[in-house]
Order: sequence, then C-alpha cells, then structure tokens
Amino acid sequence: MELSIVQIILVALIAGIYRFDRIGTQINGHNCVLWATLAGLVIGDPFTGMQIGATCMLMSLGVAALGGSSVPDYIMAAIVGTVVTVTTGQDMSVGLTIGIAVGLLWVQIDVIVKTLNIFMAHKQLDFAHKGNYGMMKAVTWIGPVLFCVGEMLPVLIVMLIGGDAVNAVLNAMPAWFTGGLSIAGGILPVVGMAMLLNYMPVKQFFSFVVIGFVLSAYLGLGILPIAMLAGAAAYEYYKSHAAAPAAAAQTSEGVLEDE
Repeated sequence: MELSIVQIILVALIAGIYRFDRIGTQINGHNCVLWATLAGLVIGDPFTGMQIGATCMLMSLGVAALGGSSVPDYIMAAIVGTVVTVTTGQDMSVGLTIGIAVGLLWVQIDVIVKTLNIFMAHKQLDFAHKGNYGMMKAVTWIGPVLFCVGEMLPVLIVMLIGGDAVNAVLNAMPAWFTGGLSIAGGILPVVGMAMLLNYMPVKQFFSFVVIGFVLSAYLGLGILPIAMLAGAAAYEYYKSHAAAPAAAAQTSEGVLEDE
C-alpha cells in the first residue's frame, strides 16, 4: 500500500501536534491509543492503530522522563508501527518492533533538541537585557518548533521510504530474525507491566494480583470486566479504610466525654 501526499502530511502533522501537546497543553500527551488510532484513521485502518497504540501503552507503563532525562518515545513508536503494519501488510508484531526501534531514536533527538534550546535560552536572555521583550517572546516559539520537527522527521522518513522498500528489507531478512522480532514484540508489553508492578505495593496487595491472574488466565475474562471488578474491590477497600479513622475518632471522643 502506497500512501498519498495528503496522508503523509496528515500523519506527520499528527506526530507534530502530539509533541506540541506533550510539551505544552498536555491534554492527551501520553495517550498512545489516541495518536496511533488517529494515524490509523488517516491511512485507512484505525483498528490496527488502536491495537498497536494499546500495546505501546503497556510498554510505556512505569517509564517516565524524570528530572529532564530522555526516554524512548512510545507514541512515535505507535505511529510508525501503525504505518509500517498497514502499508506493508506484515504481522503487527513486526511493525511494532520497527516502530520501537524508531521510537528509541527519540532519546538522541531529545538530547539534540534540548541542546539547541540552550542557545535559544541565551538568545532570549540577550533580548531581555536589551529590553527587546517582543523578540524575547518570539524566540520562545523556536523551542516548540524544534521539538515538533524532531518528532515529525523520523515519521516522515519512514513514510517516504514507502511500504515496498520496508517490505523489501523485511523479505531480505532471514526467517529466524523476523521470528525473533515477533517474539520481542510479544515480550515488550510484559516488560512494561513488570516495570509498573515494580513501583506498586504488590506485596501488600498480592492476593488481588492472584485474583486478577485467575480471572484472566483460567476464567478467560477480558480486560473490561476485570477492570470493573478491580474498581469495585478498590472502592470497597477505600470505604473500609476511610471509615476506620472516623470510627476511631468517634470512639476516642466518646471516651473523653465519659471521663
């Protein structure tokens, strides 16, 4: 499948808007499902975009750019994975693994853009010292533009190469290698979940983990009913623990009154 110029521009704009939202408005900046679905909608397969976005969301659990650090861009990975999967007709796990490889480039791109922003900050400082506050504010927009361009370029390159070129590369790869990509694509979401569990009080709530595993592995329930049951259990847990301090306070007040 070959993409039209309009589709290429729209998908690139989606990537740029995502990055602007991530560093600015922050409305849906971390929602892999949304941006991958929008990319899939543009190229005619929103369902694949939704699947790949959900998988990337699982991978990104527990990953955060703390203290200005640079981390892989899982939304870029979701967009690229959607494009590769739809345009080449390859298995979703293969497209996803290619997307992750491109998403890893963001670590380097992020460092470059942040370094360039240092020069922008010094230029703003110069304009501020000269009292030229209009130019100082105008230079501020260079930062978001650099971030958006850094997001759009890898996505553009993948789309401009085209599905046929990507397919030719994939067909030239040995079966054991593409098979390994598929296995890696299946393992990566589990790694993301494991990273998230590492930050959660699993030991304290281990019984709930076991219940969730039984519901999924043995009873075959989907994510939505398990999430609903978990929400109900969390609500009951909250009510019981929120009521305990209040009851203790009332008891202590009663004791003081008796005295």
